[in-house]
Amino acid sequence: MPALQLAIGSLLPAHAADAAALNPADNTLVLMSSALVLLMTPGLAFFYGGFVQGRNVLNTMAMSFVMMGIATVVWATFGFSLAFADGGAWQAVLGNPLRYALLENLPPSWEPLAIPGLSFALFQGMFAIITPALISGALVERISFRFWCLFTPIWLLLVYAPLAHMVWGGGLLGKDLDFAGGTVVHISSGVSALVLAALIGARRQWPASVRPPHDVTQILLGTGLLWFGWFGFNGGSQLTVAGAELPFTTTHVAAAAGLVAWSLLETWRDGKPTAVGMATGAVGGLVGITPAAGFVTVGSALAIGALTSLLCFISVQVKVKLRFDDSLDTYAVHGVGGTAGALLTGVFANAELIAAHPAGEVLAQQGRAALVLGQLQAVLVAYGLAGLGTLLIAAVLRGMGVRFRVSENAENLGVDVAEHGEEAYAERVGSPQLF
Repeated sequence: MPALQLAIGSLLPAHAADAAALNPADNTLVLMSSALVLLMTPGLAFFYGGFVQGRNVLNTMAMSFVMMGIATVVWATFGFSLAFADGGAWQAVLGNPLRYALLENLPPSWEPLAIPGLSFALFQGMFAIITPALISGALVERISFRFWCLFTPIWLLLVYAPLAHMVWGGGLLGKDLDFAGGTVVHISSGVSALVLAALIGARRQWPASVRPPHDVTQILLGTGLLWFGWFGFNGGSQLTVAGAELPFTTTHVAAAAGLVAWSLLETWRDGKPTAVGMATGAVGGLVGITPAAGFVTVGSALAIGALTSLLCFISVQVKVKLRFDDSLDTYAVHGVGGTAGALLTGVFANAELIAAHPAGEVLAQQGRAALVLGQLQAVLVAYGLAGLGTLLIAAVLRGMGVRFRVSENAENLGVDVAEHGEEAYAERVGSPQLF
């Protein structure tokens, strides 16, 4: 019967027209980019896992890995529809949650692109996976895994999906520039991480108990996977083979500039660069170029990567002086980096490259200052939605009696055993703990 349906369907003019509208090369780019973006989540797990102590590494990595399950289910059920369906009277802020529920009723060709609707939904779903995973970096070594698994699906529906709709789904921020997620991914996760870190509080006996990363090689491995996957994150956001060489190149160049800038800053301050600093600088450069990747020249990408790295470096120092326990600098890198990238996109956006975007008309008719002001407005909306949404979700969960963090004993002895009943390094069982 399926073979008969396929044979009959191939003879129908409507299906023939749909097939002609698709571009196999574009579809291949999007599908391969989807795989690259998915790889970023294990990369993030290694990146975050390397920073924490050995007794907490498994839990830290699990908070990223679990998103490949939770976020996928949320996205396939109602998340994608909330983000990309026509919302009717609510179109400015939200899509219809039932229009594409369970990824049904997707158009054969996602106009104006030449790819199937299902390919587009899959690609966007990978962004929904890594975005909440980024939040976990601010909360490691103390957050309850149960709270994490309850908070994140609600956050995806109430914060991430509406923001994605406003920016990419035809909502009120559609006139602003965000190529691959400066506001949608990095600002939303960074601000939410900041709010949750403030609500949950610092690790016990922090900062007196601060110890070096347990495995810097894991950090470098994670950085390499993130850098590699970011080609799909930014490059794939071109959504067509034509012109994809630009975001691929600006992504790489900005990461390199961020790495070099952070290394020079450490050398100037301490006399030598660190491997952790190189990794952090590269990630900062990648964050900064995300909203700009397809809208700026290679020279501008160099400047954005270096400037974002500089601002992230400063924000880390400020965090230390304020004695605020954003454990792995999630806000300092993603929140600050996403903010810087969004504003610098307005500063460096090339008129020819954004001519087909609504922001191109703003630049042509109102000038550069109006373009930057529009970017600032988008940033403020993202801050407000992420901050207030996170506060609301946390308040509801707290009212339901859900504990935010693990017990003091679990935190002292290690979260891995308390939350998962297993360890990353079994040979370390019973080793003395220093606090």
